[in-house]
Amino acid sequence: MPRTLRPGQRSELYVVDVTSGEHRLVFSSSDILFEAPNWTPDGMLIVNGNGKLFRVNDGLEEIELGGVPDINNDHVVSPDGRTVYVSADDGHLYAVPIEGGAGRRVTNDHGPGFHHYLHGVSPDGETLAYIGLENRDGRRITNVWTIPSAGGADVQVTDDEFADDGSEYGPDGEWIYFNSERAGQAQLFRIKGDTVEQLTDDERVNWFPHPAPDGSAIAYVSFPPGTQGHPADIDDVRLRLLTKDGEVRELTKLFGGQGTMNVPSWSPDSTQFAYVTYPI
Repeated sequence: MPRTLRPGQRSELYVVDVTSGEHRLVFSSSDILFEAPNWTPDGMLIVNGNGKLFRVNDGLEEIELGGVPDINNDHVVSPDGRTVYVSADDGHLYAVPIEGGAGRRVTNDHGPGFHHYLHGVSPDGETLAYIGLENRDGRRITNVWTIPSAGGADVQVTDDEFADDGSEYGPDGEWIYFNSERAGQAQLFRIKGDTVEQLTDDERVNWFPHPAPDGSAIAYVSFPPGTQGHPADIDDVRLRLLTKDGEVRELTKLFGGQGTMNVPSWSPDSTQFAYVTYPI
């Protein structure tokens, strides 16, 4: 069931310049709860809402998904800008032409109850990184997986019972960045082969690492201490940058969380990223 706005609530799409810290309001709606901005290589912003996908162009222009079931807020754009990959409510990933058209299912069946949640595409466009959710004896287990974007055999990257999410490729195509509760509460990590490195370690609950295309920084969502999961409509959500020198910069404090910045949202030139707030 797609999320909807509460009485008196708005969805507001912003772009922030990471050098100046200036925030620019791009689009606002009191009618539709839109989420999770992506940036296409030619500078167009894309969001989802009401189970659909939209271009932001003086309003919301629907992208025809060609028979794909309603989608959620996990979607990415291919590096060549021709395809958008989406996570649908039937638990599968689909590829759809960016201009609209027939959708193609990418993922395989892993039994009842297994769901795919897409977060990243490799820089060469050949591999998707997703979170596989399965139920084991009544427990929800999430791990990092990959699959060829053309379809094919899955590869399970992590195999544990820690809560993992937000798996996204770095610009070198070797590391996959993700958040995990393997350190207690959610912090940021990256993995390459059997090597796992922890990137943040503080009192806040950190989610959804988004590496800049040029590798200069990682943008992420930081929840208040003690937050469980990545809920919606939370006060004191912060958007932060982790620079390649290890410095943490705070860019804004907002009301939001779920839907604010779930997927890759950097501009192609790494100077800006997009996010959504949900003020009431």
